[in-house]
Amino acid sequence: MDHFDWKILSALYRNGRLTNRELGDAIGLSPSQCSRRRLMLEKKGVIQGYGVTLAPQAVGLNVMAFVQVIIKDHAAGAFERFQTLINSIPIIQEAHAVSGDADYILKVVTEDLPGLSAFVTDQLLASDMVSHVKSYIALRPLKTDSPLPPFMP
Repeated sequence: MDHFDWKILSALYRNGRLTNRELGDAIGLSPSQCSRRRLMLEKKGVIQGYGVTLAPQAVGLNVMAFVQVIIKDHAAGAFERFQTLINSIPIIQEAHAVSGDADYILKVVTEDLPGLSAFVTDQLLASDMVSHVKSYIALRPLKTDSPLPPFMP
């Protein structure tokens, strides 16, 4: 990747809706060059997609929580079984395998506290894979949707 690719990534990160003409004007390339480079970045998997960021409260998701999960069994296949479980639950926004006291950290959004309680009780703790769950309710966001740190060569 050269400095024009980094400029394209930076501009698209700020506004993924830029046309190739707008992108070219912003970084000093022709629209056709921007189109070719954008397609190459997409094919390489550097650009993984374009999306819309929603305000959770505006769509009725008023509670965000981070949930630590410890699983009972670490034998072969346990990771895949747990991943199948969490992939089936739409309120889980993110899931990360972590080091430390927990095996996984889940970012969950629900309508309300009873919804969070039902998720923990009826879906996580009801699973024969889960040994322990600890939830942290987010009180207010301090920093969200941050761009990647500057790492341009």
